[in-house]
Amino acid sequence: MSHESLPPLAGQVALVTGGARRLGAEIARTLHAAGASVLIHCHRSQDEAQSLVSELERLRPGSAAAYAVDLLEVAALPGLVTAATATFGRLDILVNNASSFYPTPIGEVTVAAFEDLIGTNLRAPLFLAQAAATELRRREGLILNLIDIHGSRPLKRHTVYSAAKAGLVMLTQSLARELAPQVRVNGISPGPVMWPEGEMDSDLQLQILERTALKRMGSATDIARAALFFAKDAPYVTGQILAVDGGRSVSGY
Repeated sequence: MSHESLPPLAGQVALVTGGARRLGAEIARTLHAAGASVLIHCHRSQDEAQSLVSELERLRPGSAAAYAVDLLEVAALPGLVTAATATFGRLDILVNNASSFYPTPIGEVTVAAFEDLIGTNLRAPLFLAQAAATELRRREGLILNLIDIHGSRPLKRHTVYSAAKAGLVMLTQSLARELAPQVRVNGISPGPVMWPEGEMDSDLQLQILERTALKRMGSATDIARAALFFAKDAPYVTGQILAVDGGRSVSGY
């Protein structure tokens, strides 16, 4: 294969947290289709992770692997970076996608819920970035954080989650300064592209879409394409948060 015909991310390696399912799986597939090898992090979704690895390995042998770890165990996080470099020889892209999401109404917030929501949405991205910093500097790589519209527009009954995502916005911008000029750090802020797991009132879904400028739902593919843009086509972009929300952030609340 000639150099000109190589896929754009050929030779690069991406680590996607929460990569076994939903948005993470679509991001992993998209980066892989662009030529990257991928390490798929999972916690409880080990069967789904192995299924995705098998799918990607059928397309390109030796290009995918899975690694299971609880992101709340900070001491175990460097092991993810080590797994990527040991398996594929390098790490170029860190996608902090894994997230906990559930309500914490004031009066009912527990320490366990606080630790979980802050831990997965803010603490883990920080300590993973720290663990990966040396390798990403060597590769002039990318950190991509999955944020949320509610990192800037608080969601009622989700105080801890909203605060964690707001912290992730500032972490993204701070890391962009700390790790420059070698490493780019950006974020994607999805709008209604995938409803939360579990039951969700259909009337509420309609209300959310009505408050979205494009009046329709997006898809996981929209988020994955944005991730590919940052990885492939944005070498002069850092410290930015891209809203992929159908205009929800500029519409009536």
